[in-house]
This record gives sequence, structure tokens and C-alpha cells, in this order.
Amino acid sequence: MPRNAVVARSLGAFALIAIFAQTVPAVAGEVDHQDFTRVERGRYLATASDCISCHTVPGSGRPFAGGRPIETPFGNIVAPNITPDLETGIGAWTDDEFDTAVRKGIGPRSGRLYPAMPYTAYTKMSRDDVLAIRAYLSTVQPVSNRVVANTLPFPFNIRTAMLVWNALYFKQGEYAFDPQKPREWNRGAFLVDGPAHCGACHTPKSMLGGDKVAQYLQGSYLQGWSAPDITNDANRGLGNWTIEDIATYLKTGHNRTTAATGPMAEAVDLSFSKLTDDDARAIATYLKSLPGRQDTPPPLAKDTPVMVAGNAIYRDQCAACHGLDGKGIARLFPSIADSSMVRSDDPTTVIRIVLRGARSVATKAEPTAPGMPSYAWQLTDEQIAAVLTYMRNAWGGAAPEVKPAEVTRLKSSLALRPD
Repeated sequence: MPRNAVVARSLGAFALIAIFAQTVPAVAGEVDHQDFTRVERGRYLATASDCISCHTVPGSGRPFAGGRPIETPFGNIVAPNITPDLETGIGAWTDDEFDTAVRKGIGPRSGRLYPAMPYTAYTKMSRDDVLAIRAYLSTVQPVSNRVVANTLPFPFNIRTAMLVWNALYFKQGEYAFDPQKPREWNRGAFLVDGPAHCGACHTPKSMLGGDKVAQYLQGSYLQGWSAPDITNDANRGLGNWTIEDIATYLKTGHNRTTAATGPMAEAVDLSFSKLTDDDARAIATYLKSLPGRQDTPPPLAKDTPVMVAGNAIYRDQCAACHGLDGKGIARLFPSIADSSMVRSDDPTTVIRIVLRGARSVATKAEPTAPGMPSYAWQLTDEQIAAVLTYMRNAWGGAAPEVKPAEVTRLKSSLALRPD
């Protein structure tokens, strides 16, 4: 999360705080919100948790004030106000209430929360971690903004149903350090499964919205995008990326083969780019330890009609930027040949990019933010399917053929989306 400015205090004000702290005892069980070391730790954990993304309406200028709709397969849930406003935010909550909401999914007034607030991951944090986040949130500007969070249709708006869901999918408990693994691996596992809640996007979901744990981080669908496999799978995942490739991507949104777009661009901008280099490498180390499926299918033959047609379209429309060899230009035009996203089982994202175009993320380290134009006006659905099928099966890659009907279906659904 971007750093929210703590109000500047004069030396005299600091002296008064110090005197006050010595003369007035802290309330038992409550966080001392003037513990600036804890506030900074909480700011970092809140950034790693990407709280600002969901709890801030983009462009509103009101960080953490809530009101942003979070799309789920069952309808939209509106993110609540988590500023320290006493009436409409969390300012009147006790530490126990905040901890119970974040790590157990039970709000003090709303009752059981929906996993759009990823308490299923935040449970990996300690109470001290969560209260550090609370200490940080207590320093942000209070905003009066009353939010009605539960906008789900019946019967999904009945919160008591979460008792059953939690019994099926929620395992409460802090992260358990694995003594058989190095400290860096453990740090990465904690970040991936805890604050960063990577599985919320990258692990496939059941019909009830719970994680399919047997397919951990092997790619999923959300909000009109397909989140890729981020295991070490050589064909669909990060098997051809080095630890440095992954860490660089997280910190800058770009690396030698690809660039972040869509929801991942926002995650890089607001969260991952602000992690320490050590934490980015820890995440990369952990992800590289996950074998994934490793069941590369055979590629389509080069002389099949769809591959011949796709090759011709690629040469005409794509090769100028991405090269005849599909390698692109490092940190400018992504490598198609090395892209696991292109070869994903679910081609939603690559179809979407061809239909709508895309702009990569701009970060302090990589401010250029190259983009790709839309080809929906120029290529038919059959041509888009053919060129994507070619890209998915050329240069040593292998993936199922993209059917024109998939392009047509996605084009129709995208027409209804404001994003």
C-alpha cells in the first residue's frame, strides 16, 4: 500500500506526547498507537496485504474509505471504510474486534465476513501483526463514509451460510515455521499464503468459491481475467523464470520476458513494488519450490491449417514488435516465446489483450509502461483464435487450440464490462 502521511509534529508536540505517555497508562489489551516503530511495521504489512487496493475507490483521493465494489461470482461486495472514523469506519472498534475480523472473519457488527476479505489468508498473521496494521490505520485521515458492504442477492446475502463455507474451506491458525526449510523459504511461504494472499487470485475455485487445494496456485479466473499458474511448471508456470526474474517482476512490473497488466499491474503498483528486495526474493524462492503439474502436452503440428493461418497472421500483425522468433525486446515488448501466460490452460487474458489492448504497469524503476493496441477492429474472431493458437504452440510451447467461439463469447462478455 502507498505510504499514508503521518501528520508532521513539531519537537514540542513530540515532547508533549512523551510526557503524556509517561503520565497516562495504556489501556490493557489495546495498542499504543503512538508506538511509531509499530506503526511503520503495520504500514509495511498493510502494503504487503494490499489493503488499499480494495478499500479505496480509484481516483477518489480518500485512502481506505471504502466504497469500491469487489466482484465475485455471486455478485458484488462493497469494501467497507477502514479509516479511524468513529461512526462509519473502525475507529470505535476494540483491538479484539479488529483482530477477530481480520484473522477469523467475524465483524463486530456485520457478523461473519465473506472471503472477498481474505481472512482465510490473513489468519496466517499473528495477533501482533494485525494490531500493527491497526496502529497504522489509526494514523490515516478519518473519512466519514457509511458503506453498505453486503450487496449480494438472495440467498448469498445470508451471512450465516458462512458457517458451512468456513467448515469446508477455512483453516484458522498462524503460519507455522518449517524447520526443515531455510528462513528465506519460510518468509516467502508466509508472505504468499498470508499477507499477499496470492491464492485468492491464482488458486482455482470450487463452485462455492473455495480453494481447490490440490491445484494450489495453478491459475484461476477472476473479474474478466485469467490469473496464470505461478508454480514452477515449465510450460504453464514460472519454470523458465529465475528467482531474479520473479523478484524483478514483483518489484518493477517488468522483467526480461514479460510485463504486468490488468489486476496484477495494480498489485505491483500498490503492493509488490513497495516490498523490500529481500521479501521479493523470498516470495520468488518459495514459488520456485512448487513443482506444479509438469505435464506438458504435445504441441499442434506446424502444418495444421490453423497453425499455418496463425503463422501468417503473426508475421503480418505481430512480428514487428515481438519478433519472428517470438522473443520480443527485453523490458519493452514481451516475449511470446517465453510467456507462460500465452500457454495458460485458460486463454482468457491473452484473448482479452488482443481484443482490448493493454497497458503495462508504470513503476519508479520501470516508468515507460509500454502498451499494446486493440486488434478487435482489424481481426475477425477466427483470425484472433488462429494467431493465438499459433503463439501457444510455436517456439517449443504447447497448449490447446483456441476456438473462435471462445473469442466470440469473451467479446460479448467484455462488452458488458466497464473495465
